[in-house]
Amino acid sequence: MASAAELAAMRQAIMLSSFGLGTTSPNPPVGCVILDRHGKAVGAGYHRRKGEAHAEANALAVAGAAARGGTAVVTLEPCNHIGVTPACRQELINAGIARVVISVIDPTSRGDGGAAVLTAHGIDVETSVIPDETLAVLGPWLTATRRHRPYLTWAYTLGEDSHDLNEQLTTDLRSGADLVLSGKAIEEGVPGGHAPEHFTAPKDLTGDLARWLSTCYATGSRAILAVGAHHSGALHDNLDCVDEIVVAVENTPPMDGLAATTADLTSAGFELDGVRPAGAGVRIRLRRPKPVPVPRADDPLQVAQEAASGLH
Repeated sequence: MASAAELAAMRQAIMLSSFGLGTTSPNPPVGCVILDRHGKAVGAGYHRRKGEAHAEANALAVAGAAARGGTAVVTLEPCNHIGVTPACRQELINAGIARVVISVIDPTSRGDGGAAVLTAHGIDVETSVIPDETLAVLGPWLTATRRHRPYLTWAYTLGEDSHDLNEQLTTDLRSGADLVLSGKAIEEGVPGGHAPEHFTAPKDLTGDLARWLSTCYATGSRAILAVGAHHSGALHDNLDCVDEIVVAVENTPPMDGLAATTADLTSAGFELDGVRPAGAGVRIRLRRPKPVPVPRADDPLQVAQEAASGLH
């Protein structure tokens, strides 16, 4: 059971992880907080982009010697392989961490998984700590990873398409996306934010949408934002490719149009996720149900925990 200090640290880690949105792909946005043996936060960090230090390494660098005997609180299971950077589970072992609190198990982890290796080294491991809250940041990456297609957000104006309003939507939403489609332009959500050796932006949008999205996934994209009516035909005809919709309604809403929009999207499987004032109008956000974070089917840590509790 996670302590109050660990829960607070996990929420801090979730907030930190959001700073990696729009730049970490194809890696996930991850945050980590290190607590010393007395439960005091002594280090924090997040993963900025692929090829650079992961969240755990950044947090351990801040904590220094105070990490020994302490707890690492991390939003995603520490990685179990040596790639561009060292394996995070080994960084935690080398630092003398005694306990690791994990929110979501990594479905892409290689071998036995980082959590299982940490357990095998005598480290106490707690998993599935407030995963619903972690999905506020990690959900799009998990969705994209499980189906090998980027998480797609469509933002548009209800009624007359306003250039100024579309520009505002782009400004407000682009930092959470790897790619932005606005008119006929395709550009990075955070210009120059990705490591070029691990990420390539397509030059145009042609052909079948699902196939185009799969190509974007293969070249590093995990989240894409499409803004405005320019894409409405292709997107409305392929709503199964859309994960989130943001509708900007200016001034007094056209009731018939609003009713038709919400009815169409509800029947397509979208749920109302929020409504908030925006200028003289409102902004409506609809999403498909959040993915349920589940361990890998062959996760040795889960097998061991179920065997100990008599569930396996």
